[in-house]
Amino acid sequence: MARELSAATKAIVRATVPALAAHGTEITAAMYLLLFKDEEVRNLFNQSHQGEGGGQTKALAQAILAYAQNIDNLAVLGPAVERIAQKHVGLQIQEHHYPHVANALLAAIKQVLGDAATDEVLAAWGEAYWFLADILIGREKQVYDELSSAEGGWSGWRRFRIADKRRESDVITSFVLKPEDGRSVVRHLPGQYLTFRIVVPGKGEYRRNYSISSAPNGETYRISVKREPSGLISNYLHDKLVVGDVLEVAPPAGEFLLKENTSRPVVLLSGGVGLTPMVSMLEAMAAKENNANVYYVHAAEDGKVHAMGEHVRKLIFGRDGMRSTVFYRAPHSDDRKGVHYDQEGFVTLEWLAENTPLKEADIYLCGPKPFLATFVNGLDRAGIPKDRIHYEFFGPADDLAA
Repeated sequence: MARELSAATKAIVRATVPALAAHGTEITAAMYLLLFKDEEVRNLFNQSHQGEGGGQTKALAQAILAYAQNIDNLAVLGPAVERIAQKHVGLQIQEHHYPHVANALLAAIKQVLGDAATDEVLAAWGEAYWFLADILIGREKQVYDELSSAEGGWSGWRRFRIADKRRESDVITSFVLKPEDGRSVVRHLPGQYLTFRIVVPGKGEYRRNYSISSAPNGETYRISVKREPSGLISNYLHDKLVVGDVLEVAPPAGEFLLKENTSRPVVLLSGGVGLTPMVSMLEAMAAKENNANVYYVHAAEDGKVHAMGEHVRKLIFGRDGMRSTVFYRAPHSDDRKGVHYDQEGFVTLEWLAENTPLKEADIYLCGPKPFLATFVNGLDRAGIPKDRIHYEFFGPADDLAA
């Protein structure tokens, strides 16, 4: 249990809010430069989220500022803390990594703020950092213990063979993964993801998260990966790996979860490859006898990039209470309305309000950043309670808040 912060520390942290608002991204950029001098720590981070065009520096600056602004009411940060803990578990971050971050953060504060970063300020931020770190370390240990002791669970990295590789569209390929040791796997919760430690010959070690796109079965997992034009790892998976190859995988993690035993309607809304956790949820719900009021709405560019459309139609066909609508922004000449898609153009809040029970439903969203920014903020402005808007976003979700 983390010891309560002292009143003096809280006062000093509050006093640094203006400086953090003005110089936060400078501090976090300097922190990452210091932190990444350690190769072990650098390998924990997705480098595509760093530097120019990356959002991690800005996202961390906003998180530190929010921490300082809420230093007297940290309970409001509970959901954010859980999300961070789950990400850390996926990446296999351990207690011994935390001092590296503390040292880099305090050094960066001193470097950027100069004389304003007095010994008292640095001591206060050191205490504040370790207060939060102790909460995260405790929560992460709890999750690690639960995963390792669960049926089919494990700790650390486990070797999985690619049992099947299937091209789902021009840009998305699915991989079915089976443990090399032949034992069972922990039954994930629909919506969770797997983290992979991938060594690319001649390039180094990388870690990536991919949503599980299958319902829990205790034997295998499936991920469905979009090829990104400049994505080193997605291209490596698509072009180099074949059935029989081995990947190192951490246990399932994530707080974007389909609620169980809810009496509310469910609306699933996805864009592009954001359909992957939705397919896991749909498979899980289709396996149940009763699924009243499940609405799945998916947006894609056209049929060439739309993945798993036929699979979803078969899942839903003939099941009372489950229905889906597919939007194509610009249907291809081979795309047939009523067969491959249902609506042309963009999904809108107005359409959702008219065709789904938004006001009563739990709403799950996954998709590209602009897609999420539009609907997360739009649903909030439409008066949907925040506790009924659930979304998954891989990478720093720095632009989602209105």
